[in-house]
Amino acid sequence: MLDDYKDSQPIVYKILKNAITDDKCSHAYLIETGGFYDSFNFIISFTKSLLCPFNKLKKENCKECHQCEVIDTNNFPEIEIIKPDGLWIKKEQLQNLQKEFNTKALIGNKRIYIIEGADKLNKSAANSILKFLEEPEGNIIAILMTDNIYNVLTTIRSRCQILRLKKENFSKNQTVMEKLKQIVNLDEEELETKIEKVIEFVNYYERNHLNTMLYIGKLWNDYIKDKQELTFAYEIMINYYKDILNYKLNKDLEIFEKNKEIEFIASKNEVEEICKKIDKLVELKELIKYNINSGLLMDKLIMSLEGVI
Repeated sequence: MLDDYKDSQPIVYKILKNAITDDKCSHAYLIETGGFYDSFNFIISFTKSLLCPFNKLKKENCKECHQCEVIDTNNFPEIEIIKPDGLWIKKEQLQNLQKEFNTKALIGNKRIYIIEGADKLNKSAANSILKFLEEPEGNIIAILMTDNIYNVLTTIRSRCQILRLKKENFSKNQTVMEKLKQIVNLDEEELETKIEKVIEFVNYYERNHLNTMLYIGKLWNDYIKDKQELTFAYEIMINYYKDILNYKLNKDLEIFEKNKEIEFIASKNEVEEICKKIDKLVELKELIKYNINSGLLMDKLIMSLEGVI
C-alpha cells in the first residue's frame, strides 16, 4: 500500500495521501520515475489506495478484503496497463482503452489506466488520448509514467499533475556515466571528451546564437561522427538544459556541477524558453533514427532554437 513509501518518497507520498484523504485526486498524473528502483510498485501501491473500498493507506488496516491480491495478479477489471508495443505506444492501443473504459466500473466507482513509458506516445497516439485526458468519463484516473518528463509531449504534460519520485542516492557522475555507456561504445576518457565538446557547443550557441552556424564544423562535425554519437550528444544537451532549468527553479542539479556558464544561460532564458529548447531537442532527437544528415540536423536545431523555423 501507499504507506510503504512514506520514508523513501516522503514528498510525493504526502501529496498523494492528502489528495486521497481529502478526496481531491487529480484526473491525470504524470510521474517522473527517474532512477527510483521500485517505481512501478509505487504506482501500483498508489492505485491500490485509490481503489481501496475502506480508504486505507496501510495494508495492516485491511480486514477481509482481498482486492490487493487480485490487483497483484493483474486480474482486477478496473485497472488497465498500457505498455509500448515495440518502440512506441500505438494509437490503436489507446483507442481500445477508450472503448473499454466507456462502460461503467464493475467494482467500486473508479477506473484507472496506467501508461508505462509516456515518452513513447508519438503525436498520433497522443492526439487520440488528449480529449480523454482532458475530459474523462466519470471517475477515470490516468497515471502516466516516464523516466524524464521532458521527453513527454508538451500537450500531454499540460494536462497532468506532475510529480517526481526521489532518486536513489547514487553518485551523480556514476549514474550519468552508466547511462551514457549504454548509448555509445566509448571508454570513459572518450566519454568525458565528448561531453566537454557538446557542452562547449551549447555554451557557444547561447552566447552567439545564429552565428553558431558559421562554425558548426569546428564546434560539432569534427567531434560527432556517427548516429550513435549523435544520439549520445542530444542526450547530453537535453540533460544539460534540464539542469539549467533546475538551477533556474532553485532545485538541485541532477548531473552537472553548477558553474558560471549554467548561471549565465539561466539568467538569459526564461523558464518557458528553456522548456521549449528541451522540447525541441527531444523532437529533433527522434529524427536521428531516420538517418538524417548530421549537418542538416544541427542547422535545423539552431534555427529552431532561434525561432527561425
